[in-house]
Amino acid sequence: MLSLDAAFLAPHVTPELVAQQTDRLALAHATLTGGSGAGSDFLGWLDPAAMADDTLLDEIETIAADLRARTDVLVSVGIGGSYLGARAVIEALSDSVDRPVLFAGQNLSARYHTELLARVKGKKLAVNAISKSGTTTEPAVAFRILRALAEPGCIVATTDKNKGALRKVAGGAGWRTLPIEDSIGGRYSVLSPVGLLPLAYAGIDIRELQRGAIACARASVEPDPKKNPVLFYAAARNLLYQQGFLIEALASFEPRLHYVLEWWKQLFGESEGKNHMALYPSSVEFTTDLHSMGQYFQEGRRSLIETFLIIEDGEPSLTLPEGDNADELGYLVGQELTAINHAAYQATALAHREGGVPSLTIRLPKLDAYHLGFLLYFFERACGISGYLLGVNPFDQPGVEAYKLNMFGLLGKPGAKISQEELKAKVGAAGDDTIVGF
Repeated sequence: MLSLDAAFLAPHVTPELVAQQTDRLALAHATLTGGSGAGSDFLGWLDPAAMADDTLLDEIETIAADLRARTDVLVSVGIGGSYLGARAVIEALSDSVDRPVLFAGQNLSARYHTELLARVKGKKLAVNAISKSGTTTEPAVAFRILRALAEPGCIVATTDKNKGALRKVAGGAGWRTLPIEDSIGGRYSVLSPVGLLPLAYAGIDIRELQRGAIACARASVEPDPKKNPVLFYAAARNLLYQQGFLIEALASFEPRLHYVLEWWKQLFGESEGKNHMALYPSSVEFTTDLHSMGQYFQEGRRSLIETFLIIEDGEPSLTLPEGDNADELGYLVGQELTAINHAAYQATALAHREGGVPSLTIRLPKLDAYHLGFLLYFFERACGISGYLLGVNPFDQPGVEAYKLNMFGLLGKPGAKISQEELKAKVGAAGDDTIVGF
């Protein structure tokens, strides 16, 4: 259902070197599954079946069906893990989508939200507000703009079960609600109601998505890292980090995986980026980026590792037609574009390895709801293991609050911890002589 090709990791990482990490991996695995490590209050995602049982799935599907019957489009309002997972699945499985889902609240751009309002003008609108607290600035701003436009009875709040501003407002307004459990952090929430309601509205088979995640959860208990891709991947990236590599680039050859890459970056960046440690998670989309970043990958500073995400089968059939051969493509006539794309992957992996970039490849048999659910859970579990190997709490994000405190102060929010005057003084402390312009 998922396999790793680690041939191009040698000599930096070999099965023998990974096997030497067996005891450390077993400890990290036991720490995660036993809930004995830092962040153990946020392990509600470990069991996908328990995170959304049949009763909850029935409720989500019922709400989604009602909204689909009464509206033309859903706007999902959230930021970070409250939107990235759903957007990743919707774009990856675009051939299964039969109802539009748009996204708001993931930025503060007036242009973005003005254009969004223009897109939904004249349409029957459903709104799904996703926030534990209801006071996170970006989604709260967007929700205030959008909620008056929703059809009566077509606002759903996905929020904390018992507390928070959004829970209070939803109760007073009589909106339908779905729960975000205290034990599920945003970046691990795609297989909870956070992601499942917008996905069900779009027409994605959320039960198949969950079924794939459950299968991965069951397979992940294998203790041998040479038989368990979750453990092997976590071990390999940590071994490479210990050897001085600084950046991991997740690379895809399929444009519809763009937001899977974005989701992955948040997952690992927010989970591991602490105490001035961890690989920096980046992404590239080939072959496009071979014509922009390819030079750096081939001959730039040797601080990179690559993880290729490859879909093996199930792609559309499109062959190259005959022509006058002025483009010198006669040798490709009749060949499948998928096969040509796969050759580009093989050529890239080989060239970059010969240029000093270690790489491994994650292979999915095909891209459908089941296998995507499997992949998402694979990354979540690998991230938890990898964080514990690194020695950090993979489930908190204390650094995210720094910009918020400054922004609250600059905007004059009542009760802000830093005053508006103090922050403006800090912003101007560098002096006007540092500003250069034409």
